[in-house]
Amino acid sequence: MEQRDLGKTTLGMKPNLAAALSYLVGFITGIVFYALEKENKFVRFHAMQSIIVFGSLFVVSIVLGFMPFIGGLISFLIGLGSLILWVILMLKAYQGEDFKLPIAGDIAQKNS
Repeated sequence: MEQRDLGKTTLGMKPNLAAALSYLVGFITGIVFYALEKENKFVRFHAMQSIIVFGSLFVVSIVLGFMPFIGGLISFLIGLGSLILWVILMLKAYQGEDFKLPIAGDIAQKNS
């Protein structure tokens, strides 16, 4: 598969690596890369998608923590799904794909 040209970054990194790293520590690295990357739309998109997706999942897990038993069970299932989603998003970003999730991807695209 041929790699498409993703442009340059203000960080001096390859765009696909910067985009993948924006998912590394969830919304935290998303914030870092979104704040530092000023030009590259590909990196900014993945950073914003990371902020929205993993920030939302973080808030949901906190709320579920207040619910006895069922909250813990649902939180475990969301955590498992989050891990799978995390791996997929990092791989797709590293492969240079504009992998857009429903809702979060649309918001990220408007704000990148």
